[in-house]
Amino acid sequence: MTDAPSRALVTRSAADLLEKLQGRHGPLMFHQSGGCCDGSSPMCYPVGDFIVGDRDILLAVLDVGEAGVPVWISGPQFEVWKHTQLVIDVVPGRGGGFSLEAPEGMRFLSRGRAFTDDENRALAESPPVTGAGYEGGARPASGGTHVVAEAIDACPIPGTPRR
Repeated sequence: MTDAPSRALVTRSAADLLEKLQGRHGPLMFHQSGGCCDGSSPMCYPVGDFIVGDRDILLAVLDVGEAGVPVWISGPQFEVWKHTQLVIDVVPGRGGGFSLEAPEGMRFLSRGRAFTDDENRALAESPPVTGAGYEGGARPASGGTHVVAEAIDACPIPGTPRR
């Protein structure tokens, strides 16, 4: 059995942009959008500008900046994505209309990697933290760094050698 992996990671370039945005806006958070106007993108907000619901799921608190950056997803969307590690990256382009990176000429992008059978078993032993649980002091079990150099380090393309 392996230790439970983090349910969310961030690339170094996305972490760098988050640090820049933290300097302007203070503590930040992500909510993984479920579609609609902005597609299925990670939306970046100042903490408190987006109300986390009791059934939202905290995927991880990214170790970026002093307070970290919580990554949330709706409960129903988590049920669809629970077997996938979310990797937040950044690419040139226009961000979502409500997401803080929009004026930067960059946009946050979700990439994903399916967990292995061993990882899924380990994750089953540590239930996710809900919005209600977080309010009561619960925090995700996985620790360690959440920053990867590039998306390919977390989401290898089948048939390509690892760097």
